[in-house]
Amino acid sequence: MGVRGKALFLAWMLLLGSGSLLAQQKVEEPASCPFCGMDREKFAQSRMLVRYEDGGSVGTCSIHCMALELSLSLDKTPQEILVGDYETKQLIDAEKAFWVLGGDLPGVMTQRAKWAFQEKQRAEAFIKLHGGELVGFDQAMRASYQDMYEDTKKIRERRKAKRTQHKPH
Repeated sequence: MGVRGKALFLAWMLLLGSGSLLAQQKVEEPASCPFCGMDREKFAQSRMLVRYEDGGSVGTCSIHCMALELSLSLDKTPQEILVGDYETKQLIDAEKAFWVLGGDLPGVMTQRAKWAFQEKQRAEAFIKLHGGELVGFDQAMRASYQDMYEDTKKIRERRKAKRTQHKPH
């Protein structure tokens, strides 16, 4: 490879590197989920953001916590609901996303995982590797409400166990 070829290769690698830097930018506020306190940057692949018509917005760590938000904000009309793409961690339209329900990977704040993908092919490839079924946003949200009791019960049990471990004897 000549000098020019090496220079083009280096320029190409720098462009690829800058794209991955963009994917690693800090996530939008809030830094932590208002419901569970989890770090939204750490869970960028499952985080959600709702923007309401009144100009307000709420960011959560997961569809589980977004289901809580939407339930508690019945008088607010969502203008848009966004979710982190599982692979790129970039926010995408939750209602247009291709959701994978279930599979062998643990979900965020839920036993039955719910992951969003911008591209159908990527969701299908994920299903081939990890299982689950391809669904739309409404079905993923319904599953969140169906799972809420069991998920909340397990979260309480884990938190109680942590508190018990940290108590001085």
